[in-house]
Amino acid sequence: MRKYITNFTYSSGSWARMISSPGDRTTAAQQTLESIGGSLECLYWELGTHDGYSIVNLPDTVSAEALIAAMTKTGAFKTMEAHELLTQQQLFATLDLARDAAQVFEAPGQQA
Repeated sequence: MRKYITNFTYSSGSWARMISSPGDRTTAAQQTLESIGGSLECLYWELGTHDGYSIVNLPDTVSAEALIAAMTKTGAFKTMEAHELLTQQQLFATLDLARDAAQVFEAPGQQA
């Protein structure tokens, strides 16, 4: 499983419904994730730039994009994003690949 962080901002309609009838959104999030083979690790609220964040486990990037599409199509969210999180080992592998690529990349206007 891959780990993702999501950030989301609810629509004004969603806030109106939650104010009128508060409820735990954890269950809805968990059920949605389970329907595409994932799971919810944690859910946090910010009430600032974004309304909340979650750490989720999903099989792959296609599943992450499916989650975003399914959630935003409802109109409940103004914005929603998912970004894959890397372990320390994955970061080291990324840096190794970046070092290799940097040796052959030519910036625009530069000649080898």
